[in-house]
Amino acid sequence: MKSHAVIPLAAMLLAACQGDQGVSRFAGDGRVWELREMAGQPFTARATIRFPEAGKIAGEAPCNSYSARQNAPYPWFEAAEIVTTERACPQLAEEQRFLGKLRRMRLAEVSGDVLVLSDESGGDQMVFSAAPR
Repeated sequence: MKSHAVIPLAAMLLAACQGDQGVSRFAGDGRVWELREMAGQPFTARATIRFPEAGKIAGEAPCNSYSARQNAPYPWFEAAEIVTTERACPQLAEEQRFLGKLRRMRLAEVSGDVLVLSDESGGDQMVFSAAPR
């Protein structure tokens, strides 16, 4: 009789594993996150991140739009294969700092309207707030 109970439990665990386990599950829902602080300093240029679907990242850097893959399960984070448009603007240095930092982030924490991305040590952070809907 006990072996029959294992089958439904295994099916439930398998179904749970196949769902969205990434940051998009917690920070998605059509929200746009605006970068407020990077490395402990206010970020004055405009940069955003959003999670349009499982495994996808998109957003606006100071000059260009970008997209990337994100396949790590929450709370882990990885912006892999970042692709950007190629427009120049006066804020290109800020964009390079933003994209460079985004590539180094490894952890994500979502708490209400705040998203914090950090490196593995937690010492280097990017702090985002949800844009008003």
